[in-house]
Amino acid sequence: MECVRLDKWLWCTRNFKTRSLATDACKRSWITVNDMVSKPSREIRVGDLLGIRKGPIKQKVRVLQLLDKRVSASKVCEFMEDLTPDAEYERAKIHFSKVKVGQILSTTKGRPSKKQRRDLEEFLFGKNKEF
Repeated sequence: MECVRLDKWLWCTRNFKTRSLATDACKRSWITVNDMVSKPSREIRVGDLLGIRKGPIKQKVRVLQLLDKRVSASKVCEFMEDLTPDAEYERAKIHFSKVKVGQILSTTKGRPSKKQRRDLEEFLFGKNKEF
């Protein structure tokens, strides 16, 4: 095997949970190959440098081997070399520690969930709903 699709390699090395998530990340310009924004169909080769942005972390990865089937998490280190500096992981850890555990994020689209509706009714009408 000489080259493989970028989205498939990202999925096979467990950088993304599904191949469609890897494709979406490529389309959103979160993935770079040799410092160039790439399409999901871009073919990568051994030795290419990938930039992967997932949340606050910007990983740098070197392709060591190509593969076309998903591998176990313990074997991923054989196929890629993580070149991300430790400071990047520390910065992400600080970012995640600032986020409150159990914080409810407000959703503005769609209908309210059952719990949100009950909380709203309790707030507006009190415990006894006589309306």
